Amino acid sequence: MRIFRMVLSGLAGALALTAAHQAVKKLVPDAPRMDVLGMRSIEELCLKFGWEPPQGSALFRSALVADLISNSIYYSPIGSSRGAAAVGKGISMGIAAGLGAVKLPQLLGLTRQPSAQNATTVATTVALYVFGGLVAAAVASLVPSRDD
Repeated sequence: MRIFRMVLSGLAGALALTAAHQAVKKLVPDAPRMDVLGMRSIEELCLKFGWEPPQGSALFRSALVADLISNSIYYSPIGSSRGAAAVGKGISMGIAAGLGAVKLPQLLGLTRQPSAQNATTVATTVALYVFGGLVAAAVASLVPSRDD
């Protein structure tokens, strides 16, 4: 049952992060554009393997699916804890993911950083990932398990 809780909390955190990101990018002028980063990453990966990258809305959908999968996996360890321990994991993993999202694009050579345009964008990026971590922690704490 703990595995189920981990998978469910990871998925919930990833869905919350993605939904919040999509809403914020429509409402905030300097919002982080992690979708752009995801699309660039998919294009680069396809080109490295000699594949034709998807175009337009197919590329956008591919980036969202890749984000959901990778963030679900990333947030899933939060589900191994409950209560304050899960909240602590959610916050710390959210901060780590947010800072990684700010710093890694430049290190990976993905040109302009859609997550680090200015201080507002950096703060919003980190806040979105912390939000995802907190949602994962809340779900982990709400899902009953046989070992409780």
